[in-house]
Amino acid sequence: MVSIVLIGTGNIATHLYDTFLLHKAINVVQVVGRSEKSLSFFAKKTETCLIDETIKTAAIYVIAVSDDAINSVSKKLQNKKGLVVHTSGSVPLSSLTYNKNSGVFYPLQTFTKGKKIDFKNIPICIEALQKDDFLLIEKLAKIISNKVYTISTEERQHLHVAAVFVNNFTNYMFTLGNEICEEHKVPFDILKPLINETVEKIADLTPKNAQTGPAKRNDFDTMQRHIEQLRSKEKKKIYKLLSESILEKYGKEL
Repeated sequence: MVSIVLIGTGNIATHLYDTFLLHKAINVVQVVGRSEKSLSFFAKKTETCLIDETIKTAAIYVIAVSDDAINSVSKKLQNKKGLVVHTSGSVPLSSLTYNKNSGVFYPLQTFTKGKKIDFKNIPICIEALQKDDFLLIEKLAKIISNKVYTISTEERQHLHVAAVFVNNFTNYMFTLGNEICEEHKVPFDILKPLINETVEKIADLTPKNAQTGPAKRNDFDTMQRHIEQLRSKEKKKIYKLLSESILEKYGKEL
């Protein structure tokens, strides 16, 4: 059994906690947080403590906090003999400077409190400098996921940038599309089959080959009409920027 102290109470920590509880091979011995209020969700099932109190002994200390807090949290674990890992996509392994045994346990997914996710299908990117540390991280990752990848800090950081494009930026496009629909009193639900098809296509095609739309086919008249229809200067700017980028990608200029 792998014993774990989970440090953090946000989205990632909550999802990891719920997932760890599903597996008998994992024992969450403690959850550590910054306030009693943030720990209230966990206190019903597991022992909890504040970050400046006594942290229990465990095989793995999972730091699931904001990126800028990782180093300061790791310092509080400098006297622990267990393996200290963080769950960030962008923070290098070297940020765990206070810990002799350290690694990365990065679940590449978007997390929202209240929305359940099957971790078996979530890629877990792992990294460690020492072989024994790596094998322990790998053991934990394979308990909860069928998709475990050995990824270096540099590779993980590139993946994180790519994830921002395919997830965060894409969702913002959904937000702008929803605003346009609300502005003109048409149902956003009409667009959902299109959104689903857009995602499903890249299961068989590369994103580049799946590209469609007026910019891809050099339909300047349609693009100009769209720009004129948009009321927001911000949306006009974004539309022009993305159209220019698509035109450039496919060998044309706006």
